[in-house]
Amino acid sequence: MEAFAAESGGMPQLNPEFWVSQIFWLTLTFGILYVVLSKLILPKISNNLESRKSQILENIEAAEKQREDSEAKLLEYEEIISKSKLEAKNIFNQAREKALKDINTKKEMLDNQINEEINKVEREIGILRESAPDKINTIAIETSSELIQKLIGAEVNNSSISAIVDDLSKRNGDKYYGN
Repeated sequence: MEAFAAESGGMPQLNPEFWVSQIFWLTLTFGILYVVLSKLILPKISNNLESRKSQILENIEAAEKQREDSEAKLLEYEEIISKSKLEAKNIFNQAREKALKDINTKKEMLDNQINEEINKVEREIGILRESAPDKINTIAIETSSELIQKLIGAEVNNSSISAIVDDLSKRNGDKYYGN
């Protein structure tokens, strides 16, 4: 019979006689659970979420600032490179202009020296051209008198040899000296 008595009661949760105690324990359990969750666990989770959110925002701000700094550095670097290229180009152009100027100056100096040498040589040639017939005649007279002296064995008058050489040089002088 005892087995029958347990069965006749059925489920105690559905028996209205136990509902008040069940509602009390349900309210007490869920109240404690609510207080523990709302006062202890949820504030920690909320603080954690806020901390993460603020950390993420700080990281985003720091990354943005670093990106702006790196862009500014990149622009500054590019500006320095362009200035350096421009300076190098200017230095190269100045060096090239100076080298060309030096070359032209030296060329002018050499041209002047060459022109002076040419003028000097032309004067010397002119002097030689003017004095050459006299020297040639003198050499011809001396050589002729020595040859005649050796051939004949007698001394010949230099004035007669001089007259013959002058006569020959006047005939042939035009084709040699351009007179």
